[in-house]
Amino acid sequence: MRENFDTLDEAAFGAASEVQPKFTSHSDPASQWTAARKGPAFFSYSDNYLIDTDHGVIVDVEATRSIRQAEVGSTKTMLNRVKAKFDLHPERLIADTAYGTGPLLGWLVDRKIAPHIPVFDKSGRNDGTWTRADFEWDAENDQYICPEGHALKQFRRNYSDPTRGPTGKGTARYRALKDVCQVCPSKAKCCPRADARKITREEHEDARQVARNIAKTRQYDISMKLRKKVEMLFAHLKRILGLGRLRLRGPCGANDEFLLAATAQNLRKLAKIFPAPQQTRKA
Repeated sequence: MRENFDTLDEAAFGAASEVQPKFTSHSDPASQWTAARKGPAFFSYSDNYLIDTDHGVIVDVEATRSIRQAEVGSTKTMLNRVKAKFDLHPERLIADTAYGTGPLLGWLVDRKIAPHIPVFDKSGRNDGTWTRADFEWDAENDQYICPEGHALKQFRRNYSDPTRGPTGKGTARYRALKDVCQVCPSKAKCCPRADARKITREEHEDARQVARNIAKTRQYDISMKLRKKVEMLFAHLKRILGLGRLRLRGPCGANDEFLLAATAQNLRKLAKIFPAPQQTRKA
């Protein structure tokens, strides 16, 4: 029990999010009350795999609570672990949109790992007005340029107080001049309900742009097809191996069961990759 409660302080089981769970299991407090799409809610853990897409072999396993923050954080844990154990450094990482957050994309780009991941972006608009993607980023001058050629800047003066200047952390907001927007012929397409256009830019926006550029390549389309190998392993885990319910409780028990299941899947895969040698018969 002491081991289980100590584990709750780890990011994978308790420290990843400050949001209090709706319900807590008295027999297994590290599990997460969650529900599949259009299904009943239950207490569960998430099984996270790091897979070699060339052969479909699982190279690492990490058990976490069933919340996005913990699942995304497990990516860093597994990549660091395979680097330390096997000296494996992937050229690219393939994942779904849940992993396309700014901090994780920035972490991958800093380590020279190409993020073949759809960007988790909420900057889009559904009212027909210009989105942030329609504005050009001018990194040299730290400003956005609107389609009409006007500049949106974060600061337009030099402050003597350093706390009012750019911090380089968090989210920055860029604004256009009110006098310019009021007489702009494209105001109806840009900011029909505001006096001036404002655009926010996250700390890891450069890494997010790297992921957007990769999404336009042919290699990215191939990566999205390879991602099916991951989904097939999870489907095999439930339907063939029958791991729809855990037998052990606690983070350590969940991790042991996931590790044993992944070992069985790898043995099955390796048996197909390396067939048994043919025996020669003597006449």
